[in-house]
Amino acid sequence: MISQMNFFLLTGLLIFGIGALGLLIRRNLIICFMSIELMLNGVNLIFVTFSHYLQSAVGVLYVLFIMALAAAEVAIGLAIILLIYRLKGTVDMDSLNTMKG
Repeated sequence: MISQMNFFLLTGLLIFGIGALGLLIRRNLIICFMSIELMLNGVNLIFVTFSHYLQSAVGVLYVLFIMALAAAEVAIGLAIILLIYRLKGTVDMDSLNTMKG
């Protein structure tokens, strides 16, 4: 039988892995952006798990910092993606070449 701590660690690792796989495979900027958010959420779950089992508040503090960082990333990232879509007409990473102009 799998213990409760191992369940949460494996779930966090699975969420992180799905995010990493989505970042490597998909070419849409929105999907890649959501994959980064999945990776951050997987790490948050692992931090909270260790924080609970070690009876320490340090992991929760890291989670709060990562959540604040993710909120800033969403605000700035979506604004950049929207600007790229307005300028280029697509959010496909293969068709974007910002060095050409």
